[in-house]
Amino acid sequence: MAALLMPVLAIIVAFEVFSRYVLNKPTVWAFDTSLFLFGYIAALGGAYAQQKKAHINVDILYLQVSHQTRSAFNIVAYVLGIFFLVLIVYTCFGKFEEAIEFDYRRQSEWAPPMFHFWVMGCVAASLFIAQLIKDLIVDVYFLSTGQALLEEVDDGN
Repeated sequence: MAALLMPVLAIIVAFEVFSRYVLNKPTVWAFDTSLFLFGYIAALGGAYAQQKKAHINVDILYLQVSHQTRSAFNIVAYVLGIFFLVLIVYTCFGKFEEAIEFDYRRQSEWAPPMFHFWVMGCVAASLFIAQLIKDLIVDVYFLSTGQALLEEVDDGN
């Protein structure tokens, strides 16, 4: 879903550039819309990056230790990540409730409502938590049994 938003974001930015510099008529909605879309893309990309093991490790240390030690490192990182993401869900949900109750809007000429942004924060952080829990289970199983819980599938990436 996040990848499908990228061309939409590019079209909106290109349209705004065209409107502003060629037609000399900037839009009131393009900046806010592109800001929201970029936030959605970045937030949803976190869980996807975790699924693809694309997050950054300290490879100089991580690649020099045994698989068991890597799993222990992962477990610590996953627990800390889950803790942080639970705080994000809690905060985003509180901001969502405030945005609905007080009709919070962006402070811009267009002034779009903000509630949807906080919903996306909750959804994205929850998806990331689900992926981290899956990875945590896999690493705890490996650390306790010495065997892989799931087979690694090479999808060509």
